[in-house]
Amino acid sequence: MRHIYRPDGYMPALQRVACMLCVLLLCGCIKVGPDFKRPEVEVSANWLESDDQRVSTSAAEYRDWWKIFNDLALDRIIELAYSRNLSLRIAGVRVLEARAQLGIAVGNIYPQNQQLTGALDFTRTSERSPSSAVPQSGFQLQHTYWQDQVNFNLSWEIDFWGKFRRAMESADAALLAAVADYDSALVSLTADAASNYISIRTLERRISIARKNVETQQDSLQIAQTRFRGGVTSERDVEQARTILYNTLSAIPGLEARLRQAKNALSTIMGLPPDNLESLLSDETGQIPAPPPQVAIGIPADLLRRRPDVRGAEFQAAAQSARIGVAKADLLPALSLTGSFGLLSSTVGQFKLADMASIGAWTASAGPTFQWNILNYGMITNNVRVQDARFQQLLLTYQNTVLKAHQEVEDSLVGFLRSQESAEYLASGAEAAKRSLDLASIQYRQGSTDFTTVLSAQQGLLTAQDSLASAIGDISSNLVGVYRALGGGWKIREGHDFVPEDIKEAMAKRTNWGNLLRPAAHTPAEDAKQPTPRLPDW
Repeated sequence: MRHIYRPDGYMPALQRVACMLCVLLLCGCIKVGPDFKRPEVEVSANWLESDDQRVSTSAAEYRDWWKIFNDLALDRIIELAYSRNLSLRIAGVRVLEARAQLGIAVGNIYPQNQQLTGALDFTRTSERSPSSAVPQSGFQLQHTYWQDQVNFNLSWEIDFWGKFRRAMESADAALLAAVADYDSALVSLTADAASNYISIRTLERRISIARKNVETQQDSLQIAQTRFRGGVTSERDVEQARTILYNTLSAIPGLEARLRQAKNALSTIMGLPPDNLESLLSDETGQIPAPPPQVAIGIPADLLRRRPDVRGAEFQAAAQSARIGVAKADLLPALSLTGSFGLLSSTVGQFKLADMASIGAWTASAGPTFQWNILNYGMITNNVRVQDARFQQLLLTYQNTVLKAHQEVEDSLVGFLRSQESAEYLASGAEAAKRSLDLASIQYRQGSTDFTTVLSAQQGLLTAQDSLASAIGDISSNLVGVYRALGGGWKIREGHDFVPEDIKEAMAKRTNWGNLLRPAAHTPAEDAKQPTPRLPDW
């Protein structure tokens, strides 16, 4: 009668393995390496210009700060830039990349190696091999046979020292840093779009001023030519008038070239090929955007939570802090559970390949293992030192980023305020220059002054009006710089995905992204506690 194999004899061994697994999992609460804390950084209690009546330190929302200019063309330009800018889309795809990297880190918490293998082998042993010469009592040695097997192999390194949990912390922080980088790109995008638009309007104004002065100077030239033909003045007046006219005309092509370049730059920001932008610009008044009489800028401490690059520097430091723990874990023994379960059968003796379906064909092995790199010649220790040095660099980078942010606000703010004062003086000077030209023209017609006085007044008027237009543009440009330095504009992405639908569709056709293309999958909460254990991303 054939013996029927009963697996009951394996139960005590399996129970011991299960108990050991539970002990290891319960003890796996150790995490070597430092826990990250935001580094201390010194910021001023208030801005240097906070006493100015044009500045308010009250809290304000900078979500769509450009609307303070009340310019519909600017609103449309930023809307187009947000929806089409290619650099911003690149930053959005990097968020998806960081989310996938987080999935890799989460997967390492679970059994790291699982393999299903199978084989069918034909074997013939030599009849002259040493094993063939050994006498076999009651057994005829078989030199040819087939063998088939199916195995499931598993290896699970237990996260006893927190190496994989630290790697998850690092990946979480790296994802938040990628989101902060996207927000920082959005801050730069909105500011660049507004700055280029202001430059376009300023150049249009300067070109208009130059052309109006050309008309005035042409009238003066005709007067000089008429008086010369009448013998009232010399030819010198005519040539002087012609010189002033041509000098003014020569400045226009340079301004037009700069205008074209500014429009080309704005087209690129909006994700468009170079275009005249007539549909965006022609239906507006064409005036340089005017700032409000007072701007709210909050206090310096707000920069720590508002500026994306400051948050990004903090998250990068947090990610590197966790990498120290990952490196330190390599100094300690790695504890693993390994197992192999399978079916094996052969054609030796009375066996058949079909016996694989019987219970006697089962084969299994399982147990704990450990690996300890005890002679690493200092390589692991020096790797820990490398990670710690990189962490210290990022701490200093964070502190430096905060200081630079503070400086950028102060620089833009003082530029905004002083450029207003400069524009007031230039406006008064332009009025005086216009009055001077009117008086000189009247006196010249009356013959009480020479033509040189008229030409000097014309040059003074052109210079004053051109400088005033530039100063007005500087006021608005400096205000844009203030909001850029304050980190305004990135909140317009709230409620929207980092990547537009057409790109997600193209990526989904190439690769199985599972649920990672959904907005909720890559918008982690900065302060939310992650669930434990965390499920992998399939």
